[in-house]
Amino acid sequence: MGKPDARPPAVVVGLDCVTGLQTTRLLADRGVPVIALAADRDHFCVRTRVPQRKVIAPTTGEGLIRALERLGPSVAADGPAFLLPCTDGSVLTISAERERLEPFFRFVLPTHDVIRRLMDKVAFAEHAQENGLPIPPTAILRSRDDAERAARTLEYPVVMKPGLKTPTWLASSRAKVYTVNDAGQLLAEYDRVHAWTTQLIAQSWVAGGEDALFSCNAYFDREGRPQATFIARKIRQWPPDTGTSSLGVEVREDTVLDAAIDLFTSANYRGLAYVEMKRDERTGRFSIIEPNLGRPTGRSAIAERGGVELLLTAYCDALGLPLPTRREQRYGGVKWIYWRHDLQAAAVAMRRGRLSIGDWWRSVRGPSIEAVASLRDPRPMVAELGHVAGAIWRTLRRGSPRPIVAPDAPAAATPSKGRMSIRLG
Repeated sequence: MGKPDARPPAVVVGLDCVTGLQTTRLLADRGVPVIALAADRDHFCVRTRVPQRKVIAPTTGEGLIRALERLGPSVAADGPAFLLPCTDGSVLTISAERERLEPFFRFVLPTHDVIRRLMDKVAFAEHAQENGLPIPPTAILRSRDDAERAARTLEYPVVMKPGLKTPTWLASSRAKVYTVNDAGQLLAEYDRVHAWTTQLIAQSWVAGGEDALFSCNAYFDREGRPQATFIARKIRQWPPDTGTSSLGVEVREDTVLDAAIDLFTSANYRGLAYVEMKRDERTGRFSIIEPNLGRPTGRSAIAERGGVELLLTAYCDALGLPLPTRREQRYGGVKWIYWRHDLQAAAVAMRRGRLSIGDWWRSVRGPSIEAVASLRDPRPMVAELGHVAGAIWRTLRRGSPRPIVAPDAPAAATPSKGRMSIRLG
């Protein structure tokens, strides 16, 4: 792909998460010089030596926009740089303030109204219902009356989640969703959490295990045409049942591909896109679980490992460069694995009698890409192991069995003192 400095730089927002680390590595491997922004200087992903430059700055809100405005003249001295957010918060911020960034950066997003409609789970459910897109039986809860109506009509179990994770929600709960098993529990849970957000969504659970979850990563160009797509299936996730993927495998599933193209085409979409669907084990029907917009996802690196240049396609299209030729899925069965999470998920499955050691080993064998571990860039993995070891030691000293959680999500932090880092914003 040529020497790194021969290409316009990419500014990756959100190095302090696994998605940001993978994105940085993938672009750099393809000859793109990367400047990476992170809010948390102590996050294990920020230990990477891959970016040419690290910037410690807010990754959402006005602080992010000011940081990018200050960074812009230096990174865009020879022409606009590619800007790639890696979290929902940074996508929303960049979308809302796009006019302030356009003098320095190029990025491909649909209109802000489309971003809001598809990112807000309530607005997305309404869009899906209006356009005949397949979603589970759904109720929108804006009041106690709505909750009582849903409690009477929905089939259980039911998952309940916020339309948008407001600051109050994030301060009150780390849960992605809450699962309820009957009407009384739904109403009790509604009463407990409704003050954290303006509206909630309740959906009947789609019957099936973790391996019934399929995803499509895609890129739609500036004209709304799908230029790269990649289908994968979850094998395990962490936490179990309602977590994020710990092991996934490339598959062919044209129903998911067609539904993804229908979804994003119906919304007049542009840019990176992702949708997760689940196949009901009773009916075989696929339902859309959720889309992700304007950014890579934790498992999107499987596309590049499978020969589909998803991120490079986004980079070239945004900058008006010729698109890479490798954009068609070959169905070679490659895998994506996050070892720490998958060992945790496998241990739970073994304890429940659902998995043997032999089955686990067979499931992880074969060509794969790892979320964090890299022999060429080992510092993030070493830092993550150090964090886990420290958490275990602190737990043993306290003598109480508290969960051990590594900081996978970005958070606010103070500036780094490393030689590669500066602070903006």
